[in-house]
Amino acid sequence: MTERQQQSVPDAVLTRIGQGVMLHHAGDREEARDRLLRLWTETGEHGDPLHRCTLAHYLADTQDDPADELAWDLRALAAAEELTALHPADHESAVAVRAFYPALHLNLAADYLKLDRADAARSHAARARHACSRLPDDGHGLGLRTTLGRLEARLAELGGGLGGELGEGRGGGSEREPGDAPEGEPGDDRDGRPGDDPDGRPGGDGRPYR
Repeated sequence: MTERQQQSVPDAVLTRIGQGVMLHHAGDREEARDRLLRLWTETGEHGDPLHRCTLAHYLADTQDDPADELAWDLRALAAAEELTALHPADHESAVAVRAFYPALHLNLAADYLKLDRADAARSHAARARHACSRLPDDGHGLGLRTTLGRLEARLAELGGGLGGELGEGRGGGSEREPGDAPEGEPGDDRDGRPGDDPDGRPGGDGRPYR
């Protein structure tokens, strides 16, 4: 009985996240943000990383300030890394969240581009491209690659090439942002918003992929 109750909790949380996302898609951005924020508070900073990853990903969609959008996307990536570090590579949640890495890095690249941080955007675009190699050629994979290609073209127009080679520091320096991919994960260059996007389609409202 206890095991069944534990299994029902994640389903309930993800259902509530989905309800918030539906509100946002219906145009009620403020109510969606409020509901997701309340759920984030309930989940807590030490809650299920799959929940936190999904929540942060969709909370980023509801932000008006690009800096706030970036902060939530970084939280989403950090939670994804935590989840993959906690579970074996073949664990269902770990497999699901690894498929989410391309969208996480793509959104971060778009965030940094909005904030005129082209080097950081190139770095995450490169990580997204690397992670895309693990996606199948289905609607989700093709849509994400198409969106990434458009973002890469915008970065190329800025000059300096795409750059962003794996291992390159962000913002022209050697520092790493919170949420860099952990060792062995897609997009990793270090030594040493189920998790996948429910919509599976290129996003609007300035978000490259939701």
